[in-house]
Amino acid sequence: MKKAILLVLAAATGLALASDFPKGSPEFKDSSDYAMSAAKKSGKPVIMVFSAAWCGPCQSMKREVYPSEAVKAYHDKFVWAYIDIDDERNEKVATKYGVTSIPHIEFLTPEGKEIDKQIGSNSPEAFAKTLSSVLAKAKK
Repeated sequence: MKKAILLVLAAATGLALASDFPKGSPEFKDSSDYAMSAAKKSGKPVIMVFSAAWCGPCQSMKREVYPSEAVKAYHDKFVWAYIDIDDERNEKVATKYGVTSIPHIEFLTPEGKEIDKQIGSNSPEAFAKTLSSVLAKAKK
């Protein structure tokens, strides 16, 4: 019974997270552990987005950058994770990556090593350029 309740809660959290993003956004995982597990299985690098509902630049990235045509080409080349810094369950991972301001985006290998990071918002075109650079670095 407990497993069933946990599965329902996990599904509801996933649906709530998915519905919070505009159509055309990448599929965001809702935990760093889940994202890292998916990355290890797929061999894809991770984009770990540290954000919050009250953060204007974060919401701008969510609405305008992630679902943009310039960034769509990269949706399936990464495992995407959305980490809400206001959720106390994410405190440890935010501390691990030195998050002191948001948006804070970590680009990681499937093993969890930092490839690059971005602090602050960006235009769709500039973010797509960053993604291209991260992929090139990840292949080295």
